[in-house]
Amino acid sequence: MSSASLIGPVGGILPYGRARDAGGTFAFRSLSGRDQKLMMTRKHEQGARERALWIRSQIPPEGLFAGQQWRISPEPFQIPMALADELQQMGRILLQFYRAADLLYRQSTSGKQPGWIAALLDQGKPADLIAWQRHAGFRHELPRVIRPDILLTAEGIKITELDSVPGGIGLTAWLQTAYQPSDGSGLSGRLVGGASGMADGFAAIFGEAPHVSILVSEESAMYRPEMHWLAKRLGDRFAVFDCQPRAFPSGGAVYRFFELFDLANVPVASELFARAARGEIRLTPPPKPALEEKLWLALLWNRNLQEFWRRELGAAFFDRLRSWVPYTWVVDPTPLPPHAAIPELGLTDWRQLKTLSQRQRQLILKISGFSPRAWGARGVYLGSDLSQEHWAAVVDRALEDFRHNPWVLQRYHAPSKHPFVWYDFDANQLVQAEGRVRLCPYYFVLGEREQARTQLGGVLVTICPLDKKLIHGMDVAVEVPAAVGL
Repeated sequence: MSSASLIGPVGGILPYGRARDAGGTFAFRSLSGRDQKLMMTRKHEQGARERALWIRSQIPPEGLFAGQQWRISPEPFQIPMALADELQQMGRILLQFYRAADLLYRQSTSGKQPGWIAALLDQGKPADLIAWQRHAGFRHELPRVIRPDILLTAEGIKITELDSVPGGIGLTAWLQTAYQPSDGSGLSGRLVGGASGMADGFAAIFGEAPHVSILVSEESAMYRPEMHWLAKRLGDRFAVFDCQPRAFPSGGAVYRFFELFDLANVPVASELFARAARGEIRLTPPPKPALEEKLWLALLWNRNLQEFWRRELGAAFFDRLRSWVPYTWVVDPTPLPPHAAIPELGLTDWRQLKTLSQRQRQLILKISGFSPRAWGARGVYLGSDLSQEHWAAVVDRALEDFRHNPWVLQRYHAPSKHPFVWYDFDANQLVQAEGRVRLCPYYFVLGEREQARTQLGGVLVTICPLDKKLIHGMDVAVEVPAAVGL
């Protein structure tokens, strides 16, 4: 049976077949529902294949993540309008949280708040870095990029971490260009941030600075290709450099893409911090290691600090933030009185954490910060996914590390399952699957001090197979931008 296609009144493709009528002439009749479904499935798969091939062809020859790959989906990840609105509101709340956290640290150093707060956040930091953190030249400086890691769970969205030196800025900017719907593309939805929200937002954080130097360390070299791509897109005003000493023009700006624990391998750091402190150049993020600690999510839940958080955040922001952040504890081996217990857990000694059953270990242990193991998934452990012996060893390590690398414990909310598709280029077929989803919205902070506001540039979506409990970039993950479904 041959077939033809007629264009319907609203532009839809209507499949038809031909058959002889009683008079021997040809008449059109509709194909069966099964045949129509088969034709539409083939058409959909062909369109998806063409989009996936085109997206792959747009990857720069040098790549975007050095030595890293991901699976390509022909479609962005669709989120409902209600979630898109919630993400828009989140930026304002997180900026206020950073303001409050910075204030709490400074008041702790001056005696207006308990001294244990700054002492905890400064543990393991060298004295010269602590001095830069407290320098008057950085007093009003906050990170200009805020990226939460958000899991989609049955209980709603959960913020598991905050990152102010995040990777993925260039990748997400590239994804926006590759997935932006256009006439005839077959893509649906409206990208969060549009086709240029990431690039425009990143450029805007440097104000009117005539030159912007993006310094990428060897420790962060995996992200150098994405920043080269972004700088090239933004034009001659931007350039990517290594961290060797160099001259920075007065009035220019510098983006710090190196970690503060790695300063021994960043020869330019001392001069860079000194010039920024004198106001000769604009530096972001500022050298404030306290603001890069995961400990803040535990301090948000500390009952002794509730009055401070409610006052500085406002009751509505405080309650909203705690609805997003899982309950988090500081793993501090200091002995408790025999009649006291750790809130929510009922333990009287952190060593008792080792004896919990697998069902009771719906908990995440992770290094708070200032360590090469504190980013990615290298220092993150899910209790229910480990043997009793392995879990006990991780607990012991967390207790031993406290004085120089504090750890936090966080309640684990299992990510819910979501359908997605990716294109298998080896098998030349579209693969439908279910996975667990992490959203990473990028908020760019524009303006100064109290007038500063956040702008949501885009959302990087990472989808991992169901057998991966910890969601992060990996070869079997899909990386796509988020779009508001139509």
